[in-house]
Amino acid sequence: MRIVTWNVNSIGARIDRVAAWLEVQRPDVIALQELKCTTQAFPSAPVEALGYRVEALGDGRWNGVALLSKSPMTEVVRHLPQQPPYEGNVEPRAIGATIDGVRVWSVYVPNGRELEHEHFAYKLQWLGCLKQTVAAEAATIPYAVIGDFNIAPTDDDVWDPAVFAGSTHVTPEERATLTALAEVGLREVVPRSLKGQPYTYWDYRQLAFQKGMGMRIDLIMANRAFHERVTDAWIDREERKGKGASDHAPVVVELS
Repeated sequence: MRIVTWNVNSIGARIDRVAAWLEVQRPDVIALQELKCTTQAFPSAPVEALGYRVEALGDGRWNGVALLSKSPMTEVVRHLPQQPPYEGNVEPRAIGATIDGVRVWSVYVPNGRELEHEHFAYKLQWLGCLKQTVAAEAATIPYAVIGDFNIAPTDDDVWDPAVFAGSTHVTPEERATLTALAEVGLREVVPRSLKGQPYTYWDYRQLAFQKGMGMRIDLIMANRAFHERVTDAWIDREERKGKGASDHAPVVVELS
């Protein structure tokens, strides 16, 4: 079973690349983030033509999540239960489903913006709600929360820790939320590095990709039953190349 997470940075702009990638890699399940479209506007036809079912959640702004699956999806949940709002809106940042006996959540964790910004406090609150969701589901079946966490787990996961000093994504408070997920049974599936540093995101500016100025913020957090089935995990860095690429690369995990 092949499961993928990918922040596509606008499914409308990226649908041709996504469909082409799906046709080659043939994952069983793919979690998408940053759709930038409404639920109804998700361009389903190209992926349905490849045999994928679609469950999407979006409001047309800069967030949005989806799950695509070759098998039926059951127990579909949109939004984290009791997910906190931001500026009065419950943003489309989480969607979960059970697929062939595996429970998968696609999440797009708030960015946080700046340390003194209210969005940073919202980010930590949102991650606290994620922990509560995982604890409440208490899954004994293989279970994973995958997506863009907007957190680099360690200093080795950013190209230059000094550049990020005093900014979001690397603070002890954010990293502590990943540790807190271990308290409810989740730990990270760390992908192997295929080439260079195993980053998943590179800014479009300043030739960041070409210069290796990246971050690893797209993560797979999973329970023991999931870990016991993992046979491989890797980052498709090649998909970040070329015209029209997302600024994130797909992260792939394979299960026996």
